Amino acid sequence: KNNKMARVKPKRHGVVTDMTAMCDVTFLLLTFFIMTTQFKKPDVEQIKPPTSISEKLLPDGNLMTVNVTPDGKFYFAAVENFNERSELLDKMGAKYGVKFSEEEKVAFFKTPAIGVPMNQLKSFLNMPEDQRKFVKTAGVPLDSTNKQLIDWISSSLEINPQYKLAIKGDANTNYPKVKNLFEGLRDIEYYKFWLITSQETNK
Repeated sequence: KNNKMARVKPKRHGVVTDMTAMCDVTFLLLTFFIMTTQFKKPDVEQIKPPTSISEKLLPDGNLMTVNVTPDGKFYFAAVENFNERSELLDKMGAKYGVKFSEEEKVAFFKTPAIGVPMNQLKSFLNMPEDQRKFVKTAGVPLDSTNKQLIDWISSSLEINPQYKLAIKGDANTNYPKVKNLFEGLRDIEYYKFWLITSQETNK
């Protein structure tokens, strides 16, 4: 007869972890990233910039951009600040005799880049937003007699002289068109700007 008592195994209790706090933190982080993430705005037209070995980065803030398409059309993008964009629109309106409403200022802020002459800008801004994205425009004028693009830049600098300018031109853009831009910048004594290029790959 075995007098040894059978060992009684203690009953295991499962460990319960309250995940409520962790779920709250996860959703707060997710909400934060959704609200603060800024996506790169698409170019108004397809532009393939020339290659370069430079690794210098563009400044983060207060950046104006000029896009030059292969056929020599100019598009101007103002800085990403609603109040300063509104002031810029008022300045250009006063210079060209056009009055803009608050609704048109909102539309101007939502438009990635302007590519129409001043006499067409009001009607362009009154288009539905989905139409503005796809309408073919003639570009901002810049030649020896009509330097509206330079006026956009100089009016922006009147608001804040610390604004920076980046120029994105296509590798196939005719040089005379770009030369007009450089000469216009020289006329307003603005000499420091960035040229956007794509990184050259080693072959």
